[in-house]
Amino acid sequence: MPNTLIVGAGSGVGLSLAESLIADGHELWTTSRSPQHPLQTHHQCWEAETEFPADTLPDTLACMVYCPGTLSLQPFSRTDLTTFVEDMEINLFGAVRALQAALPALQRSEQASVVLFSSVAATAGMPMHASIAAAKGGIEGITRALAAELAPGIRVNAVAPSLTDTPLASSLLRSDRQRENAAARHPLGRIGQPHNIVSAVKFLLSVDAAWITGQILAVDGGIGAVRRFA
Repeated sequence: MPNTLIVGAGSGVGLSLAESLIADGHELWTTSRSPQHPLQTHHQCWEAETEFPADTLPDTLACMVYCPGTLSLQPFSRTDLTTFVEDMEINLFGAVRALQAALPALQRSEQASVVLFSSVAATAGMPMHASIAAAKGGIEGITRALAAELAPGIRVNAVAPSLTDTPLASSLLRSDRQRENAAARHPLGRIGQPHNIVSAVKFLLSVDAAWITGQILAVDGGIGAVRRFA
């Protein structure tokens, strides 16, 4: 029964991942902004901007996933520095805090796997995404750097989703028209669902991905790499 840490397991992809891993027999340690978790896990309330509670972790961790994210979309001319700092704190610096706290437990595992969350916006170049693209670009950089530094004992990869139907994206998917337009922008003609992302994360955590590290796996309906012509 592998010990697994999911940071940001309170809703959306993090919660779906927790449900799936529990069904697979993982022993879970979870964090969220809420002091309670709907599933039976070792749970800790944690804000990404604060010191990570390392003393709550088990002695050994086989897997770690960092899920917290933001979705600050506005023109660059109206994006103040506070927004950039907030996005960096939650997406990048929070991941650094959690990883540094969990590293000793990961290093005690015979073979450990870490999965971080990037975004299609980090590489695709999208208007009104400057702040989140900067933060997620940092995630992609640290994924590759840590994959080199922590090999061979710890694999480090990231997934890069596009728009996914989660509470984080609810403001962009309020109406049928918004959903239709968002789906039409993706070559596969639909927006992502949490289970699409969960499947990719579980693959990267698994022994099936034992020869994969330092990679950014796009789970984005094709929008990051594919162009369709009418």
